[in-house]
Amino acid sequence: MRAALDRLYDVAAWLAAASMIGLLVMVLLSIAGRQFGFYVPGTDAYAGYLMAAAGFLALAHTLAHNEHIRVTLVLTLAPPRLRRPLEIFSLLLALLLAALFAFYSVRLSWQSYVFNDISTASDATPLWIPQLAMALGTIIFAVAFADQLALEWLGKRRHEAADAEPLRNE
Repeated sequence: MRAALDRLYDVAAWLAAASMIGLLVMVLLSIAGRQFGFYVPGTDAYAGYLMAAAGFLALAHTLAHNEHIRVTLVLTLAPPRLRRPLEIFSLLLALLLAALFAFYSVRLSWQSYVFNDISTASDATPLWIPQLAMALGTIIFAVAFADQLALEWLGKRRHEAADAEPLRNE
């Protein structure tokens, strides 16, 4: 199961990276169009769709590798016997919020499909297509929180050393 979850997070990260490359292509195409006098409709809209896809698809991989920004002030000030229960509580709350986010993202995508919503930009893309990346990313993010909660519950969750925390702040 561990290998399958890690593979899922890696695939989502690769899709996020591909979205970033697509975003770069859209921006370069737009720049080249201005420089050489041609217009490709929809490059701005597609750049926005790809940027959103990159952000949502990268969430789970970032969480699984402890790269999310965390406010640990309460945990560091809490007595050692309360740290684990607080960590479990925060993961439960995060799982609930991520599951709600996933539910409503899927619902939004489904409603856009049912109602035939299209972009108001010149590309007239059916909106459910770019919204699928958001829905998929939030589903995988909720799975990642459930995974982190299970690991914490079993005492197998990887924690960063206390002295490494300042190195991540910029």
